[in-house]
Amino acid sequence: MFEGRHAQDRYRLRLHRARSVVLTPAELVEIRAAQRTFGGAYIRTALGQFSFALVVLKIFTSEFYSIGALFAVYGVGVLCVSLFRRQQGNKQFFTEFDNNGLEHKKFRTSGNVVSVLTALSVGAYISLLVLTFRLKA
Repeated sequence: MFEGRHAQDRYRLRLHRARSVVLTPAELVEIRAAQRTFGGAYIRTALGQFSFALVVLKIFTSEFYSIGALFAVYGVGVLCVSLFRRQQGNKQFFTEFDNNGLEHKKFRTSGNVVSVLTALSVGAYISLLVLTFRLKA
């Protein structure tokens, strides 16, 4: 499992190691578009959650502090999902060679990232409903 080699040595693109590859302009455009689309969306969502948490904590009374804290925790979760997405996305363009020198090319969708974000969001919404119903009581 742990081979003692860095990921930059295992992943290759056009027979170059990942740490020394020179990307074509088309590949750079593709990488930048993916970063803007996915990374930017997660960061904007997290900032929106932090802003809303701050509004709740500053404007509303102490009964709503738990809801503000929930949105702050949700923002941290979205930031963690963003880091996970970036780590998963770094493997998109490269092929991996195993110890026998065999090349492995596999296409992976972002389904695992979507699953994590879905679970996080469902948990946050359930918590929000529970906290809201406690306000009525």
